[in-house]
Amino acid sequence: EDNMSDIFEKDIDTESEDLSSLEDNYESDSEESKSFVFPSNLYKVKLVYSFEGIYVTPPEGKKLNAGESVIVPTRYGLDLALVMGESKVPVGIKPSDVVQIERVATEEDLEKAEKYKQTEKDAFNTFREKVSQHHLDMKLVAVHFLVGEPKALFFFSSDNRVDFRELVKDLVSIFKMRIELRQIGVRDESRITGGLGVCGRELCCSNYIPTFQSITTSAARVQDLSLNPQKLAGQCGKLKCCLNYETAAYMDAQSRIPKVSNPLEFEDGLAYLMKTDILKEVMYFSYDPTSLANLYPLDASDVREIIKMNRNGVRPESLKSDPEPYVPEFVTAVGDDSITRFDEARKKKKKRKPENRSGK
Repeated sequence: EDNMSDIFEKDIDTESEDLSSLEDNYESDSEESKSFVFPSNLYKVKLVYSFEGIYVTPPEGKKLNAGESVIVPTRYGLDLALVMGESKVPVGIKPSDVVQIERVATEEDLEKAEKYKQTEKDAFNTFREKVSQHHLDMKLVAVHFLVGEPKALFFFSSDNRVDFRELVKDLVSIFKMRIELRQIGVRDESRITGGLGVCGRELCCSNYIPTFQSITTSAARVQDLSLNPQKLAGQCGKLKCCLNYETAAYMDAQSRIPKVSNPLEFEDGLAYLMKTDILKEVMYFSYDPTSLANLYPLDASDVREIIKMNRNGVRPESLKSDPEPYVPEFVTAVGDDSITRFDEARKKKKKRKPENRSGK
């Protein structure tokens, strides 16, 4: 509470909907982290209350098991964390992110954590009452009591800066321990609250992402995605974390795709580039620049050769005679089948024979 400037995050934006407002600029890996040799006995643990991932090392000669609870130093103090497993190849972390565990959690620690669950629910309601009394513009996101030391964390969001000094004094008098209020951004709020993404799966940030990475609209441009803020934004209102997953693959594929600034010249006319399948490295051309009806696919390597031929004044005979390029067949690893697999088969209705009114 002494240094309020450390509490407020920089990603709170009240501007109108804009692509630039969806971006987040987190620190990228430095040269130090790229050359740093991480310990061989490196483990990944997850904080139970915020799903934040931390990389830790055990004491010399100690082995940790997945599912084991440990007490680790966090940015807020000593707290309980769950061991996810050993990390063979850590990605996206700095040497300063690696900490040593304080100790393996005891039965007393686990009982205290279980007891705090009800205390946190009561503290949630108490906080709301005090906020209402002080007429503060604050939305409480989560309450957490540290297991390793007597300290309570209150995470809240607000569109404006909030002077909560009087509120902190009231909370200290009630809970008789250190109180820390943290104003968090929209990404941290989504991580703590959790939810489902548009893909139908659990949010990546609350599932397995240890730290947030910088995401810019260039990732969407590289993948040739529609620059629609509503489609690019996740539950937090910022760019989706998954935009970074395939960016490297798209950049690698694009390095082998030639830039076509002019139509290709053939003996029977000009062929215009209509669309490009980046991952398959196939480019589609048409003799009619206003229609997508008749498209002729070409491998990116063939397009590069044709461009060289055109520069030397040579025109290939025709695009229509070129065979369709080989495209690797896509095999799903998820196990999905046809989208009609849930449809019920229509039963043929039997035609009723007309009744013989004469009784015969």
